Amino acid sequence: MAEVEIYSAILCPFAHRSRLTLNAKGISYTLIEIDLQNKPANFLEISPYGKVPVLKHGNNRVWESTIINEYLDETFPKPALSPKEPIQRAHARIWINFADTRLFATSAKLLYGSSPQQHPLLRKELTEHLLFIENQALQKVSDRSPYWLGSEISLVDFTYYPWFEQLSVLEHFRGFEFPQGLDRLKQWWAAVATLESVKSIFKAPEFYIETYDRLYGAMNA
Repeated sequence: MAEVEIYSAILCPFAHRSRLTLNAKGISYTLIEIDLQNKPANFLEISPYGKVPVLKHGNNRVWESTIINEYLDETFPKPALSPKEPIQRAHARIWINFADTRLFATSAKLLYGSSPQQHPLLRKELTEHLLFIENQALQKVSDRSPYWLGSEISLVDFTYYPWFEQLSVLEHFRGFEFPQGLDRLKQWWAAVATLESVKSIFKAPEFYIETYDRLYGAMNA
């Protein structure tokens, strides 16, 4: 099998997604950590966008976490992490798109791209996104089904989980409060956290808070 390499960064939830997918499929890989504050001189030759993750598989190179994960699922088909039926695959892509364009995008604005005056509105948006997930996704899955799409783990689960692992950063630095209730969402979160593929690269809330504080100390201002 061709060698697999993943370019990652310690705080990047998008790289985290692809590492979870690699782990779930039992793919051996070389992890190359990039310091995004001090990128290698040749990094644009590796990553045309200047971002992580980037996957190298033999002579193939793929970037953007959603595309990487689809590539891995098609290239290493067992265990399958995408639904078989076209409509179910479409639903999976809808929820992955929601993660990228709503949940993660709003979080990034709150952490990096907004003034303190905007923070209350962005915290409200995040709350609305989580309520939407609870009501439109997880409440429509059987209580006996632990994962986003039902009884089987999927790329959707690995797309969302890194946001929840780093939730403490939003709470600590931006005063976000996880909404009351959301029982199905909390049930999902607990189920995914028990997976070996997740536990193998888990970091505690304190790790994220301390590392963000060291790298982005201005967020305390």
